[in-house]
Amino acid sequence: MPVIILSSSPNTDGLTAACASAVASGLGESGVSSREIRLTDSHIGLCRQCDNGWGPCRSEHSCQVADGFQTVHKAVLEADALAIVTPVYFGEMSESMKAFTDRLRRCEATKQPKEPLGGKRILCVAAAGGSGGGLLSCLEQIERVATHIGMKRHDLIGVTRWTQKHQLDAIRKSARALGETLAGS
Repeated sequence: MPVIILSSSPNTDGLTAACASAVASGLGESGVSSREIRLTDSHIGLCRQCDNGWGPCRSEHSCQVADGFQTVHKAVLEADALAIVTPVYFGEMSESMKAFTDRLRRCEATKQPKEPLGGKRILCVAAAGGSGGGLLSCLEQIERVATHIGMKRHDLIGVTRWTQKHQLDAIRKSARALGETLAGS
C-alpha cells in the first residue's frame, strides 16, 4: 500500500503544500508510492464525545459520526506508513488535522494489541509560515498522537518561511529514508 500523506492546509500553493510535495518526492526517489489526502477537502467534523465520552470508538474502534473520517481512516489503516504535514496555527496543528487526529486517536488508542497502526512509521512535518513560532509545541502535539496510537516516529521536522529552502531538502531526504526503510522491510 502507498504511504498516505495527510496535509491540512487550505492553501494549495503555500509552505505546507511545498512540504507535502517534498514528502511525495522523497518517497518517489526511493521507489515507494504515496497518496496525498487533503484533510481540508475531506469534510471531517469534530469528535462528538458520544455516549458519555466513549462511543463505539472505544469498543468497536470505529466512529459513529458518518462523514469523511471513515474514508481517510480506512486509507490510513491500509497504508504502509503515514506522513502528517500541517501548518502551525497558534502553536498547534491546523483545525482539520486536529479534527482527524482526535477521532483517529479515540478509535485506535484503546486497541490491544495496537494493530494495524502499531509499529508503523510516521513522518511529521509542521510548517510555520507566519511568525515561525509554535513549531515545537505543534510537533509535540503530533508526537503525542503518534505515541497514543502506537506508531513509530520516523522523523519530526519543523520548517519556517526562513528555513524553507533547506528544510524542504531535509523533508525530501527524510521521506526518501522512510521509503528505503519500507522497501528494505
